[in-house]
Amino acid sequence: MADPQMRGAYYVATVRDLHSTRRMQAIKPVLLADIGEGIVECEIIQWFVEPEARVEEFSPLCEVQSDKASVEITSRFTGVVKKLYYDAGEMAKVGKPFVDIDIVGDAKKEDLDALTAPVPSKDGASEPLNKESLSRPSEEKIIEQGLTNTPLPKEIPPQSTPYEKGRYASLATPAVRHLCKEVNVEITDVVGTGKGGRVLKEDIYKFVEARDSGKQVIQPTRTTIETPSAAYSDAEKQTETPVALTNTQQQMFKAMTRSLAIPHFLYADEIDFSQLYELRQRLNRVLSQSAKEGEISKLSYLPFIIKAVSLALYKYPMLNARVDVDPETYRPTLVYRSQHNIGVAMDTPIGLLVPVIKNVAAKNMLSIASELASLQSRAAAGKLLVQDLSGGTITVSNIGNIGGTYLSPVIVEKEVAILGVGRMRTVPAFDKDDKVVKKQVCNFSWSADHRVIDGATMARAAEVVRQTMEEPDSMILHLR
Repeated sequence: MADPQMRGAYYVATVRDLHSTRRMQAIKPVLLADIGEGIVECEIIQWFVEPEARVEEFSPLCEVQSDKASVEITSRFTGVVKKLYYDAGEMAKVGKPFVDIDIVGDAKKEDLDALTAPVPSKDGASEPLNKESLSRPSEEKIIEQGLTNTPLPKEIPPQSTPYEKGRYASLATPAVRHLCKEVNVEITDVVGTGKGGRVLKEDIYKFVEARDSGKQVIQPTRTTIETPSAAYSDAEKQTETPVALTNTQQQMFKAMTRSLAIPHFLYADEIDFSQLYELRQRLNRVLSQSAKEGEISKLSYLPFIIKAVSLALYKYPMLNARVDVDPETYRPTLVYRSQHNIGVAMDTPIGLLVPVIKNVAAKNMLSIASELASLQSRAAAGKLLVQDLSGGTITVSNIGNIGGTYLSPVIVEKEVAILGVGRMRTVPAFDKDDKVVKKQVCNFSWSADHRVIDGATMARAAEVVRQTMEEPDSMILHLR
């Protein structure tokens, strides 16, 4: 029989080890929190961590995109990442697990339970959306899949300084990730030719062409009468390729479908920008000399237009309202709003976005220009937040910076009017002495909700905007 003292020491050591293991390992799934606006799912844009990586409290875990805004998700605890439930580009459900973290230390039990409590399903059980590990496949697995599923051309066309496939190849813009999903391509299978191995759209198209044809991509050659071009004969064939809408396009599809249920009417006017043209030139000369680093050094026409619209809303607050229907009596009401939150339609790499400049009436021209520049910069980088895109009361769409003179803009849901701004152009015109002079003119196109806005109200409000733009010095009288 073993020594009783030895058996006692073994028992104490075992208990101590079990107790230590239980305290130091608390692996539980972390749920994707509700980020507001009634959002039920969002796309994983990129991960900042990987399995077995240590994270600190408040350190970033991943970036997600909900509808049109991106949000950074941070860690609530210090610990070690054990599992990622989704890969970049996949849709994650709000309230479902999206990462497993081995909590290190003595975290409060109620905090752990609140963060990781499972969401009950219909049958009373909860399952992760993705049961398989989503870590990056090994190089051998990628090569094996490429040999079995993707016919390779006999010769690979030369590319400019391609980088080897790997984790850096998956660093791509949201537009490239959307394209990968649409054409069913794993981004890690594509050799990126961008900076640092970044995968570009051109790389995706070349990869799909080689995959679908199963033969060498035909290089352009000199075409002679004796040797007809094979590429020319292939181009004569009509092909149709169904492509799923991106997340941004889906949101625009839904929003515009609802908006077109509103009875629109169009009101157009021509604005003389001659005095504004001269005023803007004078102000820009002053700003270029006095602006400090990081401050606005040049004004565009858009801040003046936004301020003029706000001044018109003072006289005609109906254009700043929204239509509401009582759910019980089904009687429509007009809800007036005190702040002038003017949305500005912007063309971005992921599609049309409408960020909002809040409380324009309380801002001067430089404040409006500064906030507009900030929104444009974040929209181009895909960094707009949910609050940047919500709360608009009226919208301005400046299509003139791209091209076009007239347009018929579509009213945004929960608004009753929208202004479309065309391209400014130089035209000959008669002055008060019947002499031909050179003028700068621009066309403004208004759309209004004809259920509550009549033509006379729209014309009077548009006249206020026209007078303000043609006499821009009058804005000084309304400074706050």
